[in-house]
Amino acid sequence: MLLTTGSPLAKGAATAVDASRVGLIAAGLSKRYGDRRVVSDVSITVQPGEIVGLLGPNGAGKTTTVSMICGLLKPDEGSIMVCGVDAVKNSDFTKRRIGLVPQDIALYETLSALHNLELFGALYGLAGADLRKRAHIALELVGLADRARDKPATFSGGMKRRLNIAAALVHDPDVLILDEPTVGIDPQSRNSIFDNLEALRARGKAIIYTTHYMEEAERLCDRIVIMDHGKVIASDTLAGLYTRLPASQTLAVDFEGDLDLAALCRVSGVREAHVKNNQLKIALDDLSNDAATVLVWLGAQELKVNHVSSGRANLETLFLALTGRQLRD
Repeated sequence: MLLTTGSPLAKGAATAVDASRVGLIAAGLSKRYGDRRVVSDVSITVQPGEIVGLLGPNGAGKTTTVSMICGLLKPDEGSIMVCGVDAVKNSDFTKRRIGLVPQDIALYETLSALHNLELFGALYGLAGADLRKRAHIALELVGLADRARDKPATFSGGMKRRLNIAAALVHDPDVLILDEPTVGIDPQSRNSIFDNLEALRARGKAIIYTTHYMEEAERLCDRIVIMDHGKVIASDTLAGLYTRLPASQTLAVDFEGDLDLAALCRVSGVREAHVKNNQLKIALDDLSNDAATVLVWLGAQELKVNHVSSGRANLETLFLALTGRQLRD
């Protein structure tokens, strides 16, 4: 099936897309509960060998969106294609092509790690030697092959998270969805999960990764989708998203004295400048080229400079700029 820019499944696409070669195409998804629309016209595309980060504050609609993609909820509007197959009309087939790692650990504590995977694999129709082989491969991938006979009740939180990932992989899905898989684990386990995901990306898996940890998305994700109030408010590469900010490079100066702010804004390379409580914040075109020019200019104004620091915008800066700083319940 070839999707052109006129197709409803290709909404927002710039060029034609062959749906059979795309891991996931979710287009125009909407969901209501009574009069309240919790997801409105959300579109997400994930290519094989790509990790797409799904970010948003609490209540943004991420969980509802993921639930629709996984087949746990039926969308009121929109289409979902998994490897070229209509996921709504062929739910049994497409569920076998998707692996879900839920935020809450879903394991049987009194069964061994191997038996957990065999149980989950059996739910996907696997059996016999093929099931046993896939279970061992999944354990090897997440670094738990030597604990195959041990029960999750004896595992650390990080090991349980890794076993949870293995359970989502035992049936060898094309699309993997991870809902905040690193909550409450140590840095070593987090890095191990990152290594697992990078290996899966290299194997051609299409991956959706939801997280509240911005540094995780910066490290892992090829593209990022930001949701708020049930809608997609930004979707691009990290570099592309940074272009939405007034400036991505800043200089902060603690000073004493009188400053002509208007004159500073006319200095080459300065995009904008603000002063609050004797701290000057300057947005620059290029930190490496323009910082020295600005500091020389400030020195010529006979200001007393007490402290200077520089920085570059990160994903958290962008996220807060797009969604606001107010706490969400």
